[in-house]
Amino acid sequence: MTFRRMAAVAAALMTLAVTQVARAEDAPKEIKIATEGAYAPWNFVNADGKLDGFEIDLANDLCARAKLKCSIIAQNWDGLIPSLKVGKFDVIMAAMFITPKRMETIDFTQPYAIDPTSFAVAKSSELGKQGLSKDKVKLDDEAAAQAAVDKLKPLLKGKVIGVQSGTQILAFLKKYFGDVVDIREYKTTEQHDLDLAAGRVDGIIVQQTTATATLAKPEFADYTLAGPGFVGGILGMGTGAGIRKEDTALKATFNKAIGEAIADGTVKRLSEKWFHTDVTPVK
Repeated sequence: MTFRRMAAVAAALMTLAVTQVARAEDAPKEIKIATEGAYAPWNFVNADGKLDGFEIDLANDLCARAKLKCSIIAQNWDGLIPSLKVGKFDVIMAAMFITPKRMETIDFTQPYAIDPTSFAVAKSSELGKQGLSKDKVKLDDEAAAQAAVDKLKPLLKGKVIGVQSGTQILAFLKKYFGDVVDIREYKTTEQHDLDLAAGRVDGIIVQQTTATATLAKPEFADYTLAGPGFVGGILGMGTGAGIRKEDTALKATFNKAIGEAIADGTVKRLSEKWFHTDVTPVK
């Protein structure tokens, strides 16, 4: 090899080394994670005024695994994606479903939870008398989904159903039941819970884990989850962490941490702590 050739190779290797060091230095060591803080038991503000819940515990675990210094802040649901895009924070962990529509704007990690969506209604109602089915209706199976919807429609016809605005659950309700129910939108699930307890709506539609936590309160003794649990399709591919498209290194870091937390049972342990059921994604 000529001296000139050796010098060129050495220069190329030096450039590669400098680039790798720069990339390592550019990788975030300190980040902000945003959550809604109003979706118990996934994320909420506890009696001490601090953020708490499944996603808060999980976020802290993931940051420890990734050796990241993380601060967790509350952000209104409607502002989560716009604020992520402009750099107000770096990651969203707010029970956000992974959907193709959202992925046009931001990126997501692999899912860290999958939780069915169901109706919560009065036990005395026609739907309430049927109770909660163990069936999971996959909306990707159009025939099965339509059959399940057709069975529920007569039981929900004319009912006022509360749902959080700006969510995929609202999109699901409009698509499959918008022709038979009166949809009432709320900024937070806490608000539609209050109206359910006061009898101002006939039911609500929400993730089963959140509904279970709500219905455990004394004022909801006359209400129950009912019907099947809906997953997939318009409800997305599970719950994941939202990240800006350009933050590929951060996404890889979180994916690795989430994979480890699933593999060693941490996600299962935390979900059973907060939900009394396991929402670990099954591959």
